[in-house]
Amino acid sequence: MKYSHNGNGKHHTNGRELFLNGRLPVEQAVRERYARGAKAKEEALCCPTSYDPKYLKVISKEILERDYGCGDPSRYLKEGDVVLDLGSGAGKICYIASQIVGPKGKVIGIDFNPPMLALARKYQKEVGDRIGWHNVEFRRGRIQDLRTDLEALEATFKGNPIHSVDDLTHFEDAVEHIRQQSPLIEDESIDVIVSNCVLNLVRSEDKKTLFREIHRVLRKGGRVAISDIVSDESIPHKLQKDPELWSGCISGAFQEKEFVRAFEEAGFYGLKIEKFDERPWRIVQGIEFRSVTITAYKGKEGPCWERNQAVIYKGPWKQVVDDDGHVLKRGARTAVCDKTYQIYSKAPYHNDFILVPPSKDVPLAKAKPFDCHRTAERDPRETKGKRYRKTTVAKSVCLDGGCC
Repeated sequence: MKYSHNGNGKHHTNGRELFLNGRLPVEQAVRERYARGAKAKEEALCCPTSYDPKYLKVISKEILERDYGCGDPSRYLKEGDVVLDLGSGAGKICYIASQIVGPKGKVIGIDFNPPMLALARKYQKEVGDRIGWHNVEFRRGRIQDLRTDLEALEATFKGNPIHSVDDLTHFEDAVEHIRQQSPLIEDESIDVIVSNCVLNLVRSEDKKTLFREIHRVLRKGGRVAISDIVSDESIPHKLQKDPELWSGCISGAFQEKEFVRAFEEAGFYGLKIEKFDERPWRIVQGIEFRSVTITAYKGKEGPCWERNQAVIYKGPWKQVVDDDGHVLKRGARTAVCDKTYQIYSKAPYHNDFILVPPSKDVPLAKAKPFDCHRTAERDPRETKGKRYRKTTVAKSVCLDGGCC
């Protein structure tokens, strides 16, 4: 690592080091605190949570002792998933996920902190042997920049410090080349993203970029399961500037409503608060901080086509409004586009709706645009067809075990 001196005789890092390590004190506090946490247990880092003990048996004690989280997003995984763990730390959630997704699934852990990555990788073969398959890998990067592979940059520029503006220009060109040609995580390559008490550690000015990156790497139909710390009130500016509180999962916490809104603004739908701790984990100056877990889905993108489909909301509410503004009245046949119809046929909506397909299928090639801004009931004749004249023959259905 190359250094130079300023006029005060103090060291400052070159451009490459500034790029790799960031500039703000809060980032440095996070790095240093979690580096310490990789070497010895830090009691105050995030809040205790329980995990299914059957998944912990194969995980090394050192990992279990030095893992810091506030929830268990692995509960929302299934067999065959390709999983991305943001801020994977010592690797506990990754090794739990490995067992759930099975040998046909895959787990990628992303972390910025070298000591944490070293700890996670230290037991990689040993834990994989105990599980019975090796489907976990760990990569170094920032969770708000899932394109830049920091280890690839380190390998490329090892022994080539920046001495001039031209060197810096070449460095920036190489960074962009790596980001575009060999991204850390490719577009739409992940089935489900999990994270455990990490999003709050990202700088406020980077949080929107973080959510855009999460949305970018998920496949259409993919989902997220995020456990994090939220506050019931907005956090005062003074607390936000406290590096110790920031690295302790306090100062960077989302306010409850803002956490939900961040997912909505990034384009996710079907948000559900799966866990909301009744008792706060910490209280600072009267502000309550607690753990929540949210699940959400990607897949609202794309055109709306009219295929004469309808959905019936089952209840229990008199009516609800979905993420696209559709008003769905209980018991009424609501006209929807094909995209919305397909979304309602899957989680998290499939148990709440009755799907009414058309009597005669309308091929997508012949479908007309559907105005999803309107909210209207679907006339049964639209679905059945205006020329529908079918008449059934009367028979005794009661004796035959029918619907009577």
